Amino acid sequence: MSGGAWADDDTYGWIEKARVESLGAIAKAKLDSGALTSSINAKEIERFERDGEDWVRFTLTLEDEESDEMVAEELERPVYRDLTVRGAGGKEERPVVLLKLCMGKTIHEEQFSLNDRSDMIYPVLLGRRTIQHLGKIDVTRTFMHDPECDDDSPVQAHDEQETDEDIGA
Repeated sequence: MSGGAWADDDTYGWIEKARVESLGAIAKAKLDSGALTSSINAKEIERFERDGEDWVRFTLTLEDEESDEMVAEELERPVYRDLTVRGAGGKEERPVVLLKLCMGKTIHEEQFSLNDRSDMIYPVLLGRRTIQHLGKIDVTRTFMHDPECDDDSPVQAHDEQETDEDIGA
């Protein structure tokens, strides 16, 4: 890095620990500037209608980095939007929901596409929509911040943004 080192308080590594608020579990999260929308490991994804609105029922499954135990919880959320992912394997539609994630000392409400990521190393992928609220990424470092949110932590509410199609997953 030319011009000196970045301040660590607003710089994140390319892999960080994040607490998924609904589970209370801490998972490894990959910060991926190649993805627009974040993605989280979800299984048993089932769409349904509630009061005329599109909803989705799914099971979040993560290995808790603190206990090394698998943590799973069935959740129901309104579908925020549908995402078209285009990659080498073709085109795929995924539901997107709003979930809260603790990064550092801030809770972020963000868009997450639901996808079975069980064959991936990282169960949580954070895309540019989330990264823009965090700060800089130092691609040479990992685990620069532990999730330290509590009841008094600030909440970065979801920010309405364009819903361009993502490239890659």
